[in-house]
Amino acid sequence: MKNILILLSLATGLVSHASAADKEPWEAPYKPLKGEYLVYSGTLGERQPPTRNDSKVSIRVEGKVAKDLFDAMHPDEKNKCTAEPGYRERNKDGVSCFYYPGSGYACYFGFDLRTGKSIGGASC
Repeated sequence: MKNILILLSLATGLVSHASAADKEPWEAPYKPLKGEYLVYSGTLGERQPPTRNDSKVSIRVEGKVAKDLFDAMHPDEKNKCTAEPGYRERNKDGVSCFYYPGSGYACYFGFDLRTGKSIGGASC
């Protein structure tokens, strides 16, 4: 009985290894995206023109890329920016994605252009 279990374990390992070797390599192609950006200083709620000492960028992407990002982020926020029927929102550490029933998906993220650090790109 012990020998049978050992043989089954080995056979399972070989099949798993063979399956992994049969997988096609993933090319990881870049895909086009639709978006906009805003360079500013201050805060998103009180934007000002960028300055030499304070320059940030908020990037907005829409369409398929926004849907792909939204779908990869779970779960929906319980405390949302709006109570609009059908509206959905997902946030992860500076990346905010929204679904608007009338216009579709949009995601925002940002960077502090003086430090290179990732910052939020949207506010309610």
